[in-house]
Order: sequence, then structure tokens, then C-alpha cells
Amino acid sequence: MKFVIAAALAAGLGAFAAPAFAQSIDGSIGYSKVDAEGVDLGAVTARLGWTSQVLGIEAEGSFGVNDDRVTVAGPPALNVDVELKYAAALYATAGVPLGENGRIFGRVGYGTQKIEASAAGVSVPGSDQSWNYGAGAQFFFDGKNGLRADYTKHDFDDGEDVDVWSVSYVRRFR
Repeated sequence: MKFVIAAALAAGLGAFAAPAFAQSIDGSIGYSKVDAEGVDLGAVTARLGWTSQVLGIEAEGSFGVNDDRVTVAGPPALNVDVELKYAAALYATAGVPLGENGRIFGRVGYGTQKIEASAAGVSVPGSDQSWNYGAGAQFFFDGKNGLRADYTKHDFDDGEDVDVWSVSYVRRFR
């Protein structure tokens, strides 16, 4: 009898807790505006992530599509073209459901970026790693197709930081 009661309690607890551990696999593609302290770049960003209702992980990759030209003062002034070659990061996420089709979340992760600066026929590549953190929200229109908006700060070891704003189409696979 004790076994039957324990099994019934376990089944009831499992049924109660199941929505909190419901899982989905999402993929997204969108546009990211990169504000790097006076340099404005644009990128196409793709993500693939696994999410429960509360916790998740996601991998992110971006490649530059909009470059910027900045003028460096000095005699003589020099025009420098700046290009984002790529950025990649891995994040842990935590969120709260908003009804059945929405979610707000925070994320923290680590990433790497490669840029290239060109002036007067000379190109100088550079790469750096950063700790990234931010927040966002996503909403699914029909349970499979949705939109996502998020903000992420990339905090580099040298004290520089970059703000990234993204808007994406999201597809839920499971």
C-alpha cells in the first residue's frame, strides 16, 4: 500500500512539475545593430537553443553586413573603414514564461569577435573575447513561429564594451 501511495504522489508531482520542465528547441535568424563606442555596425545573427520554461542554453553566430567609416583626428585626418568579420558566443539563459507563447529571459555567456580596420590601403585584423550579458523577450504567434528582441552587452577585458540590439524571426522545432 505504501508503494501505491508513493507512486501516486510521484506521478502527481511529475504531472505538476512537467510544465516547468517542458522543453523546446528554437532556431532564429535576424539583424543585430552593434554599437561599439562610436562605430556602428550591422550583422546577421543566427541562434540555436534549447529551452525549458525556466533554463536554457543557446549558441549564437553573427557575420557583418553593414560596415562603418570613422574619421580619426590628427594631422592629417584619416578615414578608417571598420568591418565585423564574425562574432560567436555561447549563453546560459534563465526566463519566465508569459502565458503559453511568450517568454522574457536574461542571458549570460562568453564570446569571441573578429573585426578588421582598413585605412590608406592597409588592413589590420583584430580579435578579442568578451563576457556577454543581457535580456530579451520572445513571443510565438502560433506555437512554432515568432519574434524575438534582445539587448546584450559585450564586456571586453580591456575595459571596452559593445552594445548589441537584435530583432529575429524564431522557429520552434520541438
